[in-house]
Amino acid sequence: MPRTDPHPTPDPDDPGPEAPGAEAGEPHADCVECGRPTAYPASRPGIVRCPVCEWQEAQRSACSG
Repeated sequence: MPRTDPHPTPDPDDPGPEAPGAEAGEPHADCVECGRPTAYPASRPGIVRCPVCEWQEAQRSACSG
């Protein structure tokens, strides 16, 4: 089975979703798992993940127990 990249190359023409709580021009926080930019501002406290890593973490924790 061929593997696919979980982090597809973003389309440079797609502005993407607006960051929750991020103001225009404020730098984005890097994902703690893969280092890619997240939708959160760098000033956000706690663990921040990109959408792909957030989804993968939700999958891992959903079946534990």
